[in-house]
Amino acid sequence: MRQLYRPLLSLITVSSLLLSAPIVQANPTPPIDVVASFSILANITEEIGGPLVNVTTLVGPDADSHVFNPSPADAKSLARAQVVVINGLGFEGWIDRLVKSSGFKGKLVVASNGVKPLDFKEETKSHAPEQKDSHDHSHKHSHKPKTDHGKHDHAKHDQGEVDPHAWQDLKNGKIYAENIRAALVAVLPTARDEINARAKYYIDQIEALDQDSRMRLNAVPAEQRRVVSSHDAFGYFAQAYDVEFFAAQGWSTDREVSAAHMATLIREIRKDKVHALFVENMSDPRLMQRIAEETGVRIGGKLYSDALSAPGTAADTYLKMFSSNVNTILQALEP
Repeated sequence: MRQLYRPLLSLITVSSLLLSAPIVQANPTPPIDVVASFSILANITEEIGGPLVNVTTLVGPDADSHVFNPSPADAKSLARAQVVVINGLGFEGWIDRLVKSSGFKGKLVVASNGVKPLDFKEETKSHAPEQKDSHDHSHKHSHKPKTDHGKHDHAKHDQGEVDPHAWQDLKNGKIYAENIRAALVAVLPTARDEINARAKYYIDQIEALDQDSRMRLNAVPAEQRRVVSSHDAFGYFAQAYDVEFFAAQGWSTDREVSAAHMATLIREIRKDKVHALFVENMSDPRLMQRIAEETGVRIGGKLYSDALSAPGTAADTYLKMFSSNVNTILQALEP
């Protein structure tokens, strides 16, 4: 079975080379200033906008958006921008205050518009230990969501009932790309053909990686696809690719894990015969090391949840990040 775990180096290398090649215009359009709330959105915007955009990233590689505190310089970046791209779904709890304080007057793009959010309440009725706080719960993600929320619902998102990590399903990544494409075309109508061409090529790459990831993960026996992540950022991945995830923390990393929660999680890991633990690039590894010591389950490597890696490293684009996560999971589950 070892051939099933071969990294997708050819796909990613070709994708990176082609996407970085500029499309020549007869009358070059001056680039516009775009601000993206975090590194994954920044990369998607750069891939679609190419030389037409100058992208400033608020929360950079290997950084945690959940605990981010905007600075006066960030407000100045928004004030200069023609476009601001955010995730939505309650992910950036600080963004509304920042937009208001900056005086931003341009186009605000909610990249997740059109995504069907996963509802934590519905997901956790039978699988999570009872908790007093909706931010502090462990999840086992494996079943299809039972609810259809449609678009953005600020009341629910502010209460932490909706999982904001929608980019962890590549089909949602296509929705993000399409929303960003439409926004850039609206602001730069004279560059419509270039933007559309870049977006089409990029979405084709997302679709190819999505199909390949499903095929490779489905080759692993279902009872073996049980893993633990540092925080609950992989619900969409679990639903889309049929991998059962347990999480040490809830969807936000801004709260400490209680002793009672840890005890419950350790019991679940032993009971359900979880096969691997994973640290995250933006999280302190000591929590996962403690769980590994308590359960005897090995740490299988590093996953990228809410942030890309530094430029020039293994997960410095959205596609490379996703491919790296798939490869890491498969290698950890290999007999």
